[in-house]
Amino acid sequence: MAWASLVLELDAAEADALSDKLLELGALSVTTEDAAAGSADEKAIFDEPGEGAASWPRLRMRVLAEDAGQGRQLLARAGAALDMTGLAEAAVEIVEDLDWVRVTQGQFEPQRISDRLWIVPSWHQAPDPKAINIRLDPGLAFGTGSHPTTRLCLQWLEQSVQGGEAVLDYGCGSGILAIAALKLGAGQALGVDVDAKALEAARANCAVNAVRCEFADAAAPITIKADLVVANILANPLKLLAPALAGYTRPGGRLALAGILAHQAGELIGIYQPWFELDPLAEMDGWVRIAGTRRAIP
Repeated sequence: MAWASLVLELDAAEADALSDKLLELGALSVTTEDAAAGSADEKAIFDEPGEGAASWPRLRMRVLAEDAGQGRQLLARAGAALDMTGLAEAAVEIVEDLDWVRVTQGQFEPQRISDRLWIVPSWHQAPDPKAINIRLDPGLAFGTGSHPTTRLCLQWLEQSVQGGEAVLDYGCGSGILAIAALKLGAGQALGVDVDAKALEAARANCAVNAVRCEFADAAAPITIKADLVVANILANPLKLLAPALAGYTRPGGRLALAGILAHQAGELIGIYQPWFELDPLAEMDGWVRIAGTRRAIP
Protein backbone atom coordinates (compact mmCIF):
# COMPACT_ATOMS: atom_id res chain seq x y z
CA MET A 1 0.00 0.00 0.00
CA ALA A 2 1.20 3.52 -0.81
CA TRP A 3 0.18 6.77 0.81
CA ALA A 4 0.15 10.36 -0.40
CA SER A 5 2.14 13.13 1.23
CA LEU A 6 0.88 16.61 0.32
CA VAL A 7 3.59 19.25 0.62
CA LEU A 8 3.00 22.97 1.03
CA GLU A 9 4.78 26.01 2.41
CA LEU A 10 3.24 28.52 4.80
CA ASP A 11 4.10 31.11 7.43
CA ALA A 12 5.02 29.69 10.83
CA ALA A 13 2.22 31.67 12.48
CA GLU A 14 -0.37 29.67 10.52
CA ALA A 15 1.12 26.24 11.09
CA ASP A 16 -0.21 25.24 14.51
CA ALA A 17 -3.85 25.98 13.74
CA LEU A 18 -3.67 24.24 10.37
CA SER A 19 -1.90 21.19 11.79
CA ASP A 20 -4.49 20.82 14.57
CA LYS A 21 -7.37 21.15 12.12
CA LEU A 22 -5.93 18.61 9.66
CA LEU A 23 -5.44 16.03 12.41
CA GLU A 24 -8.95 16.71 13.68
CA LEU A 25 -10.32 16.07 10.18
CA GLY A 26 -8.47 12.75 9.81
CA ALA A 27 -4.97 13.34 8.43
CA LEU A 28 -2.70 10.38 9.22
CA SER A 29 0.14 12.69 10.27
CA VAL A 30 1.34 16.27 9.90
CA THR A 31 5.00 17.25 10.08
CA THR A 32 6.82 20.56 9.61
CA GLU A 33 10.39 21.60 8.88
CA ASP A 34 12.32 24.66 7.79
CA ALA A 35 11.11 25.68 4.34
CA ALA A 36 14.79 26.13 3.48
CA ALA A 37 15.70 22.58 4.60
CA GLY A 38 18.30 21.03 2.33
CA SER A 39 19.56 24.39 1.08
CA ALA A 40 22.38 26.70 2.11
CA ASP A 41 19.81 28.86 3.94
CA GLU A 42 18.70 26.08 6.32
CA LYS A 43 19.12 27.08 9.96
CA ALA A 44 19.24 24.88 13.07
CA ILE A 45 16.94 26.00 15.88
CA PHE A 46 17.06 24.49 19.37
CA ASP A 47 14.35 25.14 21.93
CA GLU A 48 13.51 24.06 25.43
CA PRO A 49 10.77 24.82 27.98
CA GLY A 50 11.13 28.20 29.62
CA GLU A 51 12.95 29.91 26.77
CA GLY A 52 9.96 30.84 24.61
CA ALA A 53 8.92 29.31 21.32
CA ALA A 54 11.35 29.35 18.43
CA SER A 55 10.59 28.58 14.80
CA TRP A 56 11.54 29.34 11.24
CA PRO A 57 9.57 32.17 9.57
CA ARG A 58 8.49 29.84 6.72
CA LEU A 59 7.69 26.18 7.15
CA ARG A 60 7.34 23.22 4.83
CA MET A 61 4.38 21.09 5.93
CA ARG A 62 3.80 17.47 4.90
CA VAL A 63 0.31 16.05 5.30
CA LEU A 64 0.03 12.26 5.09
CA ALA A 65 -3.24 10.87 3.72
CA GLU A 66 -4.49 7.59 2.25
CA ASP A 67 -4.37 9.03 -1.28
CA ALA A 68 -4.01 12.36 -3.06
CA GLY A 69 -7.76 12.87 -3.40
CA GLN A 70 -8.38 12.48 0.30
CA GLY A 71 -5.41 14.73 1.08
CA ARG A 72 -6.72 17.53 -1.13
CA GLN A 73 -10.16 17.23 0.45
CA LEU A 74 -8.63 17.51 3.90
CA LEU A 75 -6.68 20.61 2.90
CA ALA A 76 -9.75 22.18 1.29
CA ARG A 77 -11.90 21.56 4.36
CA ALA A 78 -9.20 22.83 6.72
CA GLY A 79 -8.67 25.91 4.56
CA ALA A 80 -12.38 26.68 4.56
CA ALA A 81 -12.58 26.32 8.34
CA LEU A 82 -9.56 28.59 8.90
CA ASP A 83 -10.18 31.02 6.04
CA MET A 84 -6.94 29.97 4.31
CA THR A 85 -6.96 29.76 0.51
CA GLY A 86 -4.95 27.75 -2.02
CA LEU A 87 -4.09 24.83 0.24
CA ALA A 88 -5.48 22.18 -2.09
CA GLU A 89 -2.85 23.15 -4.69
CA ALA A 90 -0.17 21.44 -2.62
CA ALA A 91 2.33 19.19 -4.37
CA VAL A 92 1.90 15.42 -3.96
CA GLU A 93 4.64 12.91 -3.10
CA ILE A 94 3.96 9.17 -3.05
CA VAL A 95 5.11 7.34 0.11
CA GLU A 96 5.71 3.68 -0.68
CA ASP A 97 5.00 0.93 1.81
CA LEU A 98 8.29 -0.27 3.30
CA ASP A 99 9.58 -2.54 6.01
CA TRP A 100 9.71 0.34 8.48
CA VAL A 101 11.39 -1.73 11.19
CA ARG A 102 14.27 -2.50 8.83
CA VAL A 103 14.39 1.13 7.64
CA THR A 104 14.56 2.36 11.25
CA GLN A 105 17.25 -0.14 12.15
CA GLY A 106 19.27 0.98 9.15
CA GLN A 107 19.51 4.47 10.66
CA PHE A 108 21.35 3.20 13.74
CA GLU A 109 24.87 1.92 13.27
CA PRO A 110 27.41 1.04 15.99
CA GLN A 111 28.70 4.26 17.55
CA ARG A 112 32.39 4.53 18.35
CA ILE A 113 32.78 6.74 21.41
CA SER A 114 36.51 6.11 21.86
CA ASP A 115 39.14 3.47 21.17
CA ARG A 116 37.70 1.24 23.88
CA LEU A 117 34.02 2.24 24.15
CA TRP A 118 31.25 1.46 21.63
CA ILE A 119 27.44 1.64 21.58
CA VAL A 120 26.11 -1.31 19.56
CA PRO A 121 22.44 -1.93 18.57
CA SER A 122 21.27 -5.52 19.15
CA TRP A 123 20.97 -6.29 15.41
CA HIS A 124 24.67 -5.53 14.79
CA GLN A 125 27.80 -7.48 15.56
CA ALA A 126 30.26 -5.58 17.73
CA PRO A 127 32.92 -4.08 15.42
CA ASP A 128 35.52 -4.61 18.15
CA PRO A 129 34.63 -7.56 20.41
CA LYS A 130 37.53 -6.67 22.75
CA ALA A 131 36.16 -3.17 23.40
CA ILE A 132 33.66 -2.19 26.08
CA ASN A 133 30.44 -2.67 24.10
CA ILE A 134 27.15 -1.30 25.39
CA ARG A 135 24.14 -3.01 23.81
CA LEU A 136 21.43 -0.42 23.29
CA ASP A 137 18.48 -0.11 20.90
CA PRO A 138 16.57 3.11 20.15
CA GLY A 139 13.31 3.34 22.07
CA LEU A 140 11.05 5.67 24.02
CA ALA A 141 13.83 6.99 26.29
CA PHE A 142 16.52 9.52 25.33
CA GLY A 143 20.06 8.22 24.94
CA THR A 144 21.40 6.10 22.08
CA GLY A 145 24.94 7.43 21.98
CA SER A 146 24.46 9.44 18.80
CA HIS A 147 23.59 12.84 20.27
CA PRO A 148 26.52 15.16 21.11
CA THR A 149 25.34 15.61 24.71
CA THR A 150 25.37 11.85 25.34
CA ARG A 151 28.75 11.45 23.68
CA LEU A 152 30.22 14.27 25.78
CA CYS A 153 29.00 12.52 28.95
CA LEU A 154 30.28 9.12 27.86
CA GLN A 155 33.70 10.58 27.13
CA TRP A 156 33.71 12.25 30.55
CA LEU A 157 32.82 8.99 32.26
CA GLU A 158 35.60 7.18 30.45
CA GLN A 159 38.07 9.78 31.70
CA SER A 160 36.65 9.92 35.24
CA VAL A 161 35.88 6.33 36.24
CA GLN A 162 38.99 4.86 37.85
CA GLY A 163 37.32 1.92 39.57
CA GLY A 164 34.86 1.39 42.41
CA GLU A 165 33.11 4.78 42.31
CA ALA A 166 29.50 5.46 43.30
CA VAL A 167 27.82 7.12 40.31
CA LEU A 168 24.55 9.09 40.12
CA ASP A 169 22.98 9.50 36.67
CA TYR A 170 20.38 12.23 37.16
CA GLY A 171 17.85 12.19 34.31
CA CYS A 172 18.95 8.74 33.20
CA GLY A 173 16.68 8.28 30.15
CA SER A 174 17.67 4.98 28.53
CA GLY A 175 20.17 4.30 31.33
CA ILE A 176 23.11 4.51 28.94
CA LEU A 177 25.33 6.57 31.26
CA ALA A 178 24.72 4.43 34.35
CA ILE A 179 25.37 1.28 32.30
CA ALA A 180 28.53 2.77 30.79
CA ALA A 181 29.81 3.76 34.24
CA LEU A 182 29.49 0.19 35.52
CA LYS A 183 31.07 -1.31 32.42
CA LEU A 184 33.96 1.14 32.83
CA GLY A 185 34.52 -0.11 36.38
CA ALA A 186 32.32 1.92 38.74
CA GLY A 187 31.28 0.10 41.90
CA GLN A 188 27.62 1.15 41.87
CA ALA A 189 25.31 3.31 39.77
CA LEU A 190 21.96 4.87 40.53
CA GLY A 191 19.88 6.33 37.71
CA VAL A 192 16.88 8.56 38.40
CA ASP A 193 14.25 10.02 36.08
CA VAL A 194 10.79 11.60 36.23
CA ASP A 195 9.53 9.44 33.33
CA ALA A 196 8.22 5.98 34.24
CA LYS A 197 8.73 4.78 30.65
CA ALA A 198 12.37 5.85 30.78
CA LEU A 199 12.89 3.91 33.99
CA GLU A 200 11.28 0.84 32.43
CA ALA A 201 13.55 1.12 29.38
CA ALA A 202 16.62 1.71 31.56
CA ARG A 203 15.96 -1.44 33.60
CA ALA A 204 15.54 -3.48 30.41
CA ASN A 205 18.78 -2.08 28.95
CA CYS A 206 20.57 -2.83 32.21
CA ALA A 207 19.46 -6.48 32.00
CA VAL A 208 20.60 -6.78 28.37
CA ASN A 209 24.04 -5.53 29.36
CA ALA A 210 24.27 -7.85 32.38
CA VAL A 211 25.13 -5.12 34.88
CA ARG A 212 23.46 -4.36 38.19
CA CYS A 213 22.13 -0.79 38.11
CA GLU A 214 19.56 0.75 40.42
CA PHE A 215 16.88 2.98 38.90
CA ALA A 216 14.36 5.09 40.79
CA ASP A 217 11.87 7.92 40.39
CA ALA A 218 13.53 11.30 40.82
CA ALA A 219 10.80 12.28 43.31
CA ALA A 220 12.01 9.60 45.75
CA PRO A 221 14.63 10.55 48.37
CA ILE A 222 18.20 10.29 47.11
CA THR A 223 20.59 9.54 49.94
CA ILE A 224 23.68 8.77 47.87
CA LYS A 225 26.85 10.83 48.25
CA ALA A 226 28.26 10.14 44.81
CA ASP A 227 31.85 10.18 43.68
CA LEU A 228 30.61 11.01 40.17
CA VAL A 229 27.38 12.80 39.25
CA VAL A 230 26.30 13.20 35.63
CA ALA A 231 23.18 15.08 34.52
CA ASN A 232 22.38 15.22 30.81
CA ILE A 233 19.11 17.16 30.84
CA LEU A 234 18.49 20.75 29.65
CA ALA A 235 19.82 24.11 30.78
CA ASN A 236 16.73 25.39 32.59
CA PRO A 237 16.23 22.31 34.80
CA LEU A 238 19.95 22.29 35.54
CA LYS A 239 19.69 25.84 36.90
CA LEU A 240 17.01 24.79 39.38
CA LEU A 241 18.79 21.56 40.31
CA ALA A 242 22.12 23.15 41.22
CA PRO A 243 21.73 22.93 45.05
CA ALA A 244 20.45 19.35 44.84
CA LEU A 245 23.18 18.13 42.48
CA ALA A 246 25.82 19.81 44.62
CA GLY A 247 24.35 18.05 47.64
CA TYR A 248 24.51 14.65 45.96
CA THR A 249 28.23 15.09 45.14
CA ARG A 250 30.71 14.27 47.90
CA PRO A 251 33.48 16.80 48.62
CA GLY A 252 36.21 16.10 46.08
CA GLY A 253 33.71 14.28 43.87
CA ARG A 254 33.19 15.12 40.22
CA LEU A 255 30.17 16.53 38.35
CA ALA A 256 29.33 16.71 34.64
CA LEU A 257 26.41 18.66 33.18
CA ALA A 258 25.16 18.40 29.59
CA GLY A 259 22.16 19.29 27.46
CA ILE A 260 23.53 22.85 27.36
CA LEU A 261 23.87 24.98 24.25
CA ALA A 262 27.01 27.08 23.92
CA HIS A 263 25.17 30.36 24.50
CA GLN A 264 23.67 29.01 27.76
CA ALA A 265 26.98 28.02 29.33
CA GLY A 266 27.86 31.35 30.95
CA GLU A 267 24.80 31.46 33.19
CA LEU A 268 25.23 27.81 34.25
CA ILE A 269 28.89 28.42 35.09
CA GLY A 270 27.92 31.31 37.35
CA ILE A 271 25.33 29.18 39.15
CA TYR A 272 27.58 26.16 39.78
CA GLN A 273 30.86 27.94 40.61
CA PRO A 274 30.05 28.44 44.33
CA TRP A 275 30.02 24.64 44.75
CA PHE A 276 32.49 23.42 42.11
CA GLU A 277 35.96 24.16 40.81
CA LEU A 278 35.10 24.06 37.12
CA ASP A 279 37.14 22.65 34.24
CA PRO A 280 37.44 24.24 30.80
CA LEU A 281 34.33 23.67 28.70
CA ALA A 282 34.11 20.75 26.29
CA GLU A 283 32.11 21.45 23.12
CA MET A 284 30.65 19.33 20.34
CA ASP A 285 28.41 20.55 17.50
CA GLY A 286 27.20 23.60 19.42
CA TRP A 287 26.58 21.71 22.69
CA VAL A 288 28.81 22.02 25.74
CA ARG A 289 29.69 19.98 28.80
CA ILE A 290 30.35 21.72 32.10
CA ALA A 291 32.39 19.63 34.55
CA GLY A 292 34.14 20.26 37.83
CA THR A 293 35.22 19.08 41.26
CA ARG A 294 33.09 19.59 44.38
CA ARG A 295 34.63 22.10 46.74
CA ALA A 296 35.11 21.13 50.39
CA ILE A 297 32.04 21.88 52.49
CA PRO A 298 32.85 24.67 55.01
